[in-house]
Amino acid sequence: MSFTRTLRAVGGAVVAGALLFGTAPVASADQIRHDQWPLRSFGADDIWKVSTGKGVTVAVIDDPVDGSHRDLKGNVLPGKSFFSGGTADHPYGEREHGTAMASLIAGHGHGPRGGDGVKGLAPDAKILPVGIDLGDADGGTDSSGERLSYAAPLRYAVDHGARVVNMSFMTDDVEPSDAEQAAVDYARKQDVLVVAGSGNSGVSSPRNPAVARGVLAVGAVDIDLKVWKFSNYGPHIKLLAPGLHIRSAGVEAPYRLANGTSDSTAYVSAAAALLRSKFPDLTAGQIANRLVKTAGLPDDMKGKKLPDPHYGYGFIRPSKALTANIPAGSKNGPLPALSEDSSKAPGGGKGPGQAADSDNGMSTGVLIGIVGGVVGLLVVVLIVVLVVNKKNRRNGPPPGGYGGFGGPGGQGGPGGPGGFVPYPPSPNGYQQQPSASGWHPPAPPAQPPGR
Repeated sequence: MSFTRTLRAVGGAVVAGALLFGTAPVASADQIRHDQWPLRSFGADDIWKVSTGKGVTVAVIDDPVDGSHRDLKGNVLPGKSFFSGGTADHPYGEREHGTAMASLIAGHGHGPRGGDGVKGLAPDAKILPVGIDLGDADGGTDSSGERLSYAAPLRYAVDHGARVVNMSFMTDDVEPSDAEQAAVDYARKQDVLVVAGSGNSGVSSPRNPAVARGVLAVGAVDIDLKVWKFSNYGPHIKLLAPGLHIRSAGVEAPYRLANGTSDSTAYVSAAAALLRSKFPDLTAGQIANRLVKTAGLPDDMKGKKLPDPHYGYGFIRPSKALTANIPAGSKNGPLPALSEDSSKAPGGGKGPGQAADSDNGMSTGVLIGIVGGVVGLLVVVLIVVLVVNKKNRRNGPPPGGYGGFGGPGGQGGPGGPGGFVPYPPSPNGYQQQPSASGWHPPAPPAQPPGR
């Protein structure tokens, strides 16, 4: 992949939609909290009785984060800047996109009982800031002046304790580089969930990193839970979250108001942090599975085949994801299975992989069944050969020559007596038996996404 590429935030003041709101007058702190309509829609007060994200580190690969902001102070780790050197816990000039994303994930507000300012959906999570340059129109650069790939920042995040990685940016590339895809695979092998925004062009052309195989790609909905018209779409989209009129922490001014799939990505990362805190034994794929299984859809989406290119599996409902009785399922959940050689996996490791509930495209149960059948078959063959040889030594071959020992389904084979009949792999990839016409999550009645 050529490094003549552009890194762009997929939300915030660098997109046209956000410019409509980025210069709005700063309201009072109480008004700032009131402006956070996603928290009310999610039912955040009830959510925080169940989980606050405590004990979970979320890496924010973005502009450096202002760790001294009054709504973030104490929740931001030093991190590392890959373009300016040093730590990433202080803003780089007036760039504020990373600070905004961090506040939506782990802001704790300020004032009495944290009742003022911006509060994140996972207010007790920790932010690991990983600084990249989103503001260079010729592409980001690291501290050595090389064109920036997110491969090294992502590996750094994984190696420094992140359980969730938020990447609210996109590039001009339609697929990841080999190094970037390898970094995503590395994150998954280390049980880290990687979340990325789809972009704000309203087009079906996927963009990196949301299109990378194994990334949880996120689009945006408005306050009516309809897909935002500028939210990029395609077969890689998995989930939606609020992305319009989003109030967050700023740098130039204490607070900002913006549109974008950046913001929706941050909310999905925060929801994942809530789940990782409550269910520490679940894999990253199983966390994604809970988000997908509890996602909501508008009434007019009933009966649609999922994932839908615009809606994915629907908009997140964190409260239900935390409390619903959902089997853990496959370790991969809705994410494609990892293979030993990712470049040979479905999708070539360079595009939106199809959801799978298996390793190398085949479920564990099926593999066990095949191996068991082959072993049984070999045993039967050996017995038959020994018996026939013994008979031959006594009486010679039977009339007409040697006969066969049975066809498919015979003794010891799959489906035969003593053989293993594997549970058929579910086409939805979630260890659930589908209906005859194909399964998809049922569309709930219209309701706020958090209920």
